[in-house]
Amino acid sequence: MKKNIFRFMVMAAATSLLLTQSCNDKFLQLSPETDLSRDNSLRTETELTLYLNNLYASYILGHGTGWADAKVNPNVVGGSHLLASDFMTDNMVRYGNIDRMLDNTFIPPNAGASVDWTWENLRSVNYFIQHYTNALPAVNNDITRLNKYIGEAYFFKSMDYYRKLMLFGDVPWLSSDLNIDSKELYKPRDKRTVVADSLMKTIDMAIAGLEGINGRPDGRINQDMALFLKARIGLFEGSFRTYHNELSLQSTAKSFLEASVDACEKIIASGRYQLYATGDSPYWKMFTFKKDPTSDGNKEAILARVYDGTVVGHATQRYWDQNNSLSGARPAGGATRGLVDEYLCIDGKPIYSSGSASNYTANPLFKGYDGLWSELENRDPRLKQTINYPGENRSLFNRTDGTTSLEKNGITYPRLSYNVGGGTTVTGYLPIKHWMGDRPENEATTNGQQTAIEFRYGEVLLMLAEAKAILGTLTQNDLDRTINLLRQRAGFDFAKYPGSKLELGNPPADPRLDEIYATKLDYAVSPIIREIRRERRVEMVLEDRRYEDLMRWKAGNLMTVPLRGMKFTAEKGKLYDGTHTAKPIIALKEEVNKDIFLDNNGFIIAYPRSANISNGTALWADYRYYWPLPLYDLTLEGNQLVQNPGWLGAK
Repeated sequence: MKKNIFRFMVMAAATSLLLTQSCNDKFLQLSPETDLSRDNSLRTETELTLYLNNLYASYILGHGTGWADAKVNPNVVGGSHLLASDFMTDNMVRYGNIDRMLDNTFIPPNAGASVDWTWENLRSVNYFIQHYTNALPAVNNDITRLNKYIGEAYFFKSMDYYRKLMLFGDVPWLSSDLNIDSKELYKPRDKRTVVADSLMKTIDMAIAGLEGINGRPDGRINQDMALFLKARIGLFEGSFRTYHNELSLQSTAKSFLEASVDACEKIIASGRYQLYATGDSPYWKMFTFKKDPTSDGNKEAILARVYDGTVVGHATQRYWDQNNSLSGARPAGGATRGLVDEYLCIDGKPIYSSGSASNYTANPLFKGYDGLWSELENRDPRLKQTINYPGENRSLFNRTDGTTSLEKNGITYPRLSYNVGGGTTVTGYLPIKHWMGDRPENEATTNGQQTAIEFRYGEVLLMLAEAKAILGTLTQNDLDRTINLLRQRAGFDFAKYPGSKLELGNPPADPRLDEIYATKLDYAVSPIIREIRRERRVEMVLEDRRYEDLMRWKAGNLMTVPLRGMKFTAEKGKLYDGTHTAKPIIALKEEVNKDIFLDNNGFIIAYPRSANISNGTALWADYRYYWPLPLYDLTLEGNQLVQNPGWLGAK
């Protein structure tokens, strides 16, 4: 039986070093090396470097590699985790029926991979931490020369446990690389308080080890990246404890939030980063590069994964451009009306300024849902840099010849069918964030070079604002150097619309969103925190943040807001009546009650034929704040693991 335990929880330390890439094309060009011996390894700085190289692709996922359609579990679709993770949330819906992970019918698996209960990478990290001092003789016993290596290892360990804490809550804290006789194989899960405290100590050790290693000179993990990760961890745990009152840990949240603030302030004070603001649509442009961020003048990227397209590449752009999916493997679908509704108008006010449900008073700038995508007009400039407005960019692009032209290509309107195997948005809101309009990148197939930004300065600003708001220390100056900087970069005109700047003492009224929060959450949300959450949602959409935010805010119930698409008006009915099959207007036929299904107000229903949900309203249960442990692990001889409450196998 011990051998079975060993097979599932322990993997030999990486001995075959594969070429991987982290953040810089110089690092990409390193050549593969020969195997390291487990019995006589880590004896030189070169061996330390090569061992750590193997961990980069395990933790810095970027847009994936090759066909880039592998799942980052427990996501419901495969592909780049930056794009795919929002399909687990109220931001995006995929084609077809809702996934069983989202309708309360998911059954815990036997093995751990599908819920990311995996330990192999952590085992490799712990092996390095235990044995890196083998290289001391090679550096004249000067331990300081090894600091940067152990700093990288502690960074990866922090990443690993951060995700485990987010997914499972209590987890075993393992400090050694286990062997077949290790007693730790049988240990129970440590409480989240132990895990979180150990995690903060570990990221602090990473920061200390990486001291003085800043910027991105060689593409390797540096202190700025470790500070960023600390800010994420601190905000996650501090806000989780604040809102999850069932834990009775509210009084312990402060230190985590203060740690997040401190890490953010250090990154800001370094002066090495700034919001990317070049060109007319910098928010969109920032995600379309194919080089090292420094080469593109992108000082916003703190950690990015780059690809040379020869040794390592990916097909993310090809399939994101086609919005294609094969049996659900890739993210095909569109944004929700719930996301679109959250964008402010250009005056900094919400789409509804007063009233109550079914009787809201609209902002005069809001053009409503009765036209042809008129709801995208007069809005936060990020909306049209995230969702395609027909007649612009993606709708004019010809992927065959790479041209973008109204005259040459006409306008191609988005597919709407809920069950087309590829090419449908379902909702009518086609994402353009991460879309490049680049024929060579499309044709490169698995050799694509699109850069994947994992950590960026914009998120630092959001983390700082939110942490200080929860702590009650937020000032107007804080808003001006965070939220208002993001709005300025997005394209808000503060001179024409002074109210588009967020004011601490005068946040805008939003009866629609306030009513949703009051109905769906079991705690009150202040107007200023509501605005910071709004900013985070629209700024960080399609960057693997929304799911985690819903979990830490104890806001999973927001998933039960009906999932909707655009309003299918009579005007749109004529557009999609089957008579528009060639330029200048291309809109394939979509039939009501066959291809699309509408609610009583004429809005497209997402997942209209899903058996376990009604009227496109997803389900939520609070036990889903934690993922289940695999059933096999609960049955192992000597096992002391306990299933998370609410799941099969719980006691």
